[in-house]
Parts: sequence; structure tokens; C-alpha cells
Amino acid sequence: MEKDRNDKNIGKKLEGRYEIVERIGEGGMADVYRANDVVDGKPVAVKILKKEFAENEEFLRRFRNESKATALLNHPNIVKIYDVGFSDRIQFIVMEYIDGITLNEYIEQSGVLDWRDAVHFVTQILRALQHAHSKGIVHRDIKPQNIMMLRDGTIKVMDFGIAKFAREEGKTGTDKAIGTVHYISPEQARGAATDAKSDLYSVGVMLYEMLTGKKPFDHENPVSVAVMHMQADPKRPRSIRADIAPGLEEIILKAMQKDPADRYQSARDMMDDLESFKENTAIVFGYIPNLEDSPASADSAKAKFSGAVVTEPSEAEDPRYAEEDDEDDEEDEDDDEDEYEYEEEERPSVFVPIITAVICVVITIAVIIGVKAIIDFMNNQDNPSNASYKMPSLVGMDYEEAKQQYGQLLQIEVESYEYSTLAKDKIFDQSIPAEDPVEKGTTVKVKVSKGSKKITLPDYTNWDYVTTKQQIINLGLTIDERYTFDDTVEQGKIVRTDPAPNSELEPGDYVTVYVSKGKNKNTVPVPNFIGMSYETALDTAAACNLELVRVEDNSNAPKGQIFHQSINPTEPVTEGTTITVRVSNGIPAEQNVEFSIAIPEKATGSFHIIFYEGGVVHTTGPSFNVAYATGTTKVSLSGTGTVDFLVRLVNDSNMMNATIGTYKVDFDNRTVTVIESDVEAAFAAVRGLVVETTTTTTVTTTSSSASDTTTTTTVVNVPDPVSGDNE
Repeated sequence: MEKDRNDKNIGKKLEGRYEIVERIGEGGMADVYRANDVVDGKPVAVKILKKEFAENEEFLRRFRNESKATALLNHPNIVKIYDVGFSDRIQFIVMEYIDGITLNEYIEQSGVLDWRDAVHFVTQILRALQHAHSKGIVHRDIKPQNIMMLRDGTIKVMDFGIAKFAREEGKTGTDKAIGTVHYISPEQARGAATDAKSDLYSVGVMLYEMLTGKKPFDHENPVSVAVMHMQADPKRPRSIRADIAPGLEEIILKAMQKDPADRYQSARDMMDDLESFKENTAIVFGYIPNLEDSPASADSAKAKFSGAVVTEPSEAEDPRYAEEDDEDDEEDEDDDEDEYEYEEEERPSVFVPIITAVICVVITIAVIIGVKAIIDFMNNQDNPSNASYKMPSLVGMDYEEAKQQYGQLLQIEVESYEYSTLAKDKIFDQSIPAEDPVEKGTTVKVKVSKGSKKITLPDYTNWDYVTTKQQIINLGLTIDERYTFDDTVEQGKIVRTDPAPNSELEPGDYVTVYVSKGKNKNTVPVPNFIGMSYETALDTAAACNLELVRVEDNSNAPKGQIFHQSINPTEPVTEGTTITVRVSNGIPAEQNVEFSIAIPEKATGSFHIIFYEGGVVHTTGPSFNVAYATGTTKVSLSGTGTVDFLVRLVNDSNMMNATIGTYKVDFDNRTVTVIESDVEAAFAAVRGLVVETTTTTTVTTTSSSASDTTTTTTVVNVPDPVSGDNE
């Protein structure tokens, strides 16, 4: 809270429109804030580049590329980009504000997801990726932390900050592997070229985690995880969770193939299989060998894809899905499994006749197909024009290359030369869709790219900024605004552009526009408004030709008193600058106080601490294991004023509890005072101390002259276990 209070961005109004309210996220390059759009009257998220990167050309390029990439995307499952701003002092992106949680948080809360929920989420992610991939954009950092979930279950993919334009060829050799190591594709881990299939690998990893509750590869060393992605086969999902359907397991493992050529080739292909699975949960696609084997025995099998689609028996018909008696204990289940294995060794398999019959049918079909192929071949020899082929995809190929490769099969004619997003001489459209059946000699018409259309930049001098910005965006260019004083151009209008008017530009090129701030104004130091009433501050600001914006908030300051200002006192600003001041609404602001206790040296086990305020639980601290603690345990408390807490210790293993003591916490001054405390006694009371066992032996000898008999009595004295009060 204190860190946010000192954040100079909070309270700023960007472009006079986006008022920063609070910081809601922090990344490596930028901070994310919740802001109010005072024009449209709605909350937005604003990503602001960190100052340490603002002067670094490489970071600046990546930040601009993010806005350029995501501005092309318009899909209900992708976070929308509303606005961008680049100036000398601040660079930001205005995005859709999502009131929800990340998919990572949802997975952590839920543990293992029901397959219906997992498929529902993944399908939405694939829809978003299909849209992005169709624009030539690869995300390259798909992970649950970058997926937002609304309250109604709607998924929003965000953060294309390291997205890559797939069509930018020739740059992959120097690209470094970018992405989160637990979800990274093998080619990313190697630093090799990445494409849309890298995103699909990451989706497969997420589906694996959602259904099993475990990541396919996990290790405390990130490098080890990356190596496992490149070299190791994941455990079969069904060996972790037996109720995962075979078809769903196949979808996961196909998406996670090491070789991109063996994976799904598009998000649409993976969505189609998920739809087929939803319609028939017993479906088996034939991607994975030995599917009838037990899941554990198939862990190391490498998937080979035959393309065949087979339907398994329904759960009611298949004995593999028979449910165990709920009342059987684990020992009975183990005995049953042993008996089953023994019977299988002694009894002939009932599947042998079935397998034999299937083999016979397959051989018969193969013979028929072979005979038909020979007949077709002979017919084609007599009349080659009858041969049927699948139409190849020509899009993306150089026109001359397509003619050379397919000229013996097709008549390729140019329908038109047009501007497109593809490079010059590349085919961007064909009259016959790929995969359609065609005969030899068929004529296909193609459209060939003339390259990107050149754009002539108009003269925007003395235009107002809002109109100019929209005009430049409509031309397909990217705007970068700068502000400057000018004695001849009215405030808010364009002084000049860079490049100059009538320059020839490519789509997406940056145009820097210089917006007039009006005549050069005097510089004044910012007064110290903290402690003033808002009315007094207004008068003070007016005397300095400054503007104030009032925001009410919780504070321990008296009601109506200013306790924070967006620009620090004495900082020089130009006349007319707007300063946001926070005024106390009289409601005390909660403060955080860190409470800690020393752990006794002889303590052992796992414990947690409960804080009671007036007999009611105020805070329950997290569990801590003495073996991993550093001599103390700490709990963060939040509150206002002064509170007396009764603090109790709970042993997680036996749930015994005892009072540690009573403490006075002053939240305003952030102090903790001990009223009464005995930590070691509390640990002893809940049997949380190592107890040393002692043995006392008493020997009593009785001699009798009559019988010469000796009797020895041994008494073992073991201290009673320390009992807790267990209140």
C-alpha cells in the first residue's frame, strides 16, 4: 500500500482523459494500472512502460510492436486495445479492463478441473489463437497467467507483449527462446524458429495441467524443465488420473508432440477434435499406439499418428469402465488386482478371436483396395485425365515457384495483381480451395501480391489532434504524439509531422506528430497541499496558475484534509498543469502490521496461528513447518486503531491448540506490544516439542536363607506426554 501511495503515476490524467487510480499488475517491462476513462465514463487498464526502459531502443521497439500487433486483433476472447500513446515523458497502451481472475488463480483454487470446464476454457483460448494466427501473429507466451477469466466463465487472452509477426521471415536465427518455462515449446527452448504450432503445444500443456492437477514437466531448476520439454516424454495423463477419457488424452499428447510436424497444424484442427470428443466421449482418434494397455505401461510410448478414427464401446458395454464397489478398502482393491493378473496368466484371452477376426477383415479390405488401385492405375494409363488429386495450397508461395512445382499438374493463371500484406510476387488467394479434389490439367486462378501499398502522408499542419489521430490510424499508420510549445499554433493543434507531408510510407509505419501546447508558459514550483483543506488548496493552486482534481479516499487524516498529491511539492511544472489531490473522507484507512514470534529450538512439526479479536477470528496465519522456518514465523495483520488480540497456536498434525498470549497491536503506529506471552509453553501444550525419554531402573533384592531366592523388580519411568489445554 505504501509503495502504491508513492507511485507518481497514480493520480495522473493521461491525454486529459485516462485518470490513473491504482496499480493492479507489474511486469518486466511495464506496470499495469486501473484507470477511469473520463470521456466514455468506464474503467480501463493502462500499461505504462517503465522509465528504465523508455530510453532503450530495443525495449521501445518491443513495446511499440505489442500495440501494433494487438491493434490488429478484434475478437471476443482477446483483450481489446482502445488507445496508444507515445511521447517523450510517457509511453502507454489503454486496454479493456477485465474484472476477473487469471486462469492460473482459478486452477490453483480448483486443483483438478472437470473435463467439461477444461474443454470449455481451452476451446475459447483456441478461438482467440485462431484469430491471431490468421493475422500472422504468434503469441509465444501462452500460459494460465496470461489468460483472464470473467465471472461468467468467459476467457480473455492477453499480453501479446512478446508476440511475433510470423510473416517476418529471416529473423528467427537470432531470436532467443521467450516464454514461461513450464509451458514453453521444445523449439522455443532450443531458441529455434517458432510458429502457430508453438502456441498449440502450450495449450496442450495447460489442458494437461487442468485435467491432472500437475504440470507435465516440473523441477526447481528452470533449465532442467526446458531440457525435459526438449527430450523427455510426459507421463500419460491417464496414469495420473484414470478417469480421463482416452480420446481426451490423445488430444493432449498430440498437441504436445516434440516435432511440430506431428502436432495439430492449426487451432481449428484441435478445436475440431475437441468438438468430436464432446459429441462422443468414447471416441478414439488413433493417434496413440497401445491405447488398450494400462496407462502406466504406456508412459514412455512415443505417439505416432495414423489418422484413423475408431469408436470405442460405450462405458456401459466396456468392462474397463466397470465401477469398483465404493465400500471396498484399498487392500481389497489390491487383492482384486493381483487375482485379476493371475487369472489372465492362466486363462486364454477372450480378445484373441476378436483380434483374429479384425486382422482378417483388415487383410480383406487391403486386398480389395489394392485391386482397385491396380484397376485405377490401368485406367489412368489409358486416360490420364481421369486421375484425381487434392488441390495444394499455393497461398504464400512465390508465383514462379508455384508454376515450377505444380506446373505439370495444374494450369496456374494470374487473375490479378493487387496490394496485400504479403511480399511482392507472393500468391495471396486461389480460386480453388486447398484440399478440394481436382483433375490433372485443371486451371486455377491466383491473385499475386504487389507488396504493401504505399501511403502518401497528407499535410496535417494546424489540424486538431483528435481528428489527425483518427485520420492517421485510418490510413493504416501508427501514430506517435509529442507535445511542444509553439507561439503561432493554437494549443491542441498539429505543429508538424515527421516524416514531412507527402512522404511515401508503408502500412504500419510510425508518424510522429508534434502537438502544440500553446505559447511557452512560465514554470512554477508545486506547492505542498498535504494537510490543507480542499478549499484552501484551490486558492493556493489558482495563485500559481495550476489546476486541481479532487479524489476522495480512506485515510487516517481528518475528514476534508488533503493527504496525498500526484506531483511532489517543489517539483517545477508549467502553468496550467493539473494536479490530483486525495482528500480524506473520514474513514480510517487500514494499515498492515507484521506480527512475528520466535520458534523454540526444540519445536518440531507443522503449525498455524489464529488471532482472535473479542472472541471472533480476525486472521488465520498460513501453516509453517519448523524444519523449513528460519527461527521465526510471521503473519501480516490488517486493521485500524488499537486492537487487543488473543493469539493461539494449532498443531496441524493433531489439531491440538493452546494460547500463546495476548498482544496489543497499534495499526496507526504499526507497533506490537506484548501483554502476556509464553511461546514455548504453547508449543509444549500442543505436543510440538521434542520430548527426551529417560529410563529409571530400581532393583529390589530379597534374600531368604530358606530358599536362597533373589527377586529383582525393574521400574521404567517415562515422563507423561505433555498434554495441551485443547481449548
